[in-house]
Amino acid sequence: MPRTGSHHLEALANEHPNVLTNGELLNPWDTGWPGVDRTEMSDGELLELAFVRFPRRDEKYEVSCVGCKINEPQFHERPTFFEELAAWPRLKVIALQRRNLLESFRSLTQARDSGRWLAPSADGPAPVPPRVKLSPADCESYFRSAERFYGRIFARFPPEKIHEIYYEDLGDSPRECLARIWDFLGVPPHPLSGCLLLQQQETRPLGEAVLNYAELRDHFRGTPYQAFFE
Repeated sequence: MPRTGSHHLEALANEHPNVLTNGELLNPWDTGWPGVDRTEMSDGELLELAFVRFPRRDEKYEVSCVGCKINEPQFHERPTFFEELAAWPRLKVIALQRRNLLESFRSLTQARDSGRWLAPSADGPAPVPPRVKLSPADCESYFRSAERFYGRIFARFPPEKIHEIYYEDLGDSPRECLARIWDFLGVPPHPLSGCLLLQQQETRPLGEAVLNYAELRDHFRGTPYQAFFE
């Protein structure tokens, strides 16, 4: 998926005693998969690691749902993996999205520029990220890439196997969002502790966070992406 707050959703999902998520399966630098070299594994071996031989946590005694994250570029790096994944039995997909892809690209660019991909502990305010300048060509490329990614997901999986969730809703109504996820996964209801509620790194509106916002707004006026600037 594009940058959508998946780490936060994963942390919230892991609060459920019957749910276990283990980070990015196809990211060789993810430290949640100790003791294995995933770069040399076949697609089938990776899926077996994700869903059968997955890393376990001592406090999770009755895991009934296990999952991982797959990001959009990783399907390009392993072009045969998507169909292998889609064929895995009993697979369910949580499709986390942002309604405004310009916000998503702004967040990605800020993270790359600052080297800070996650907000620190909610004990204090997050550092203000740097303002960014985005080129129209890079914006359009990002928008199209996200559209292709989600289009591929929704075209391949039947509706009953996909649960859509929006980053904005997760921030505004986390308990309601998690309740729907528990129902989708078929696990009992579980209260949200409240200790992991979303902390945004960027709180300024797009017009302040993006240095050339007016230029981009004028460039995309009259295009399918005009709504991202309204």
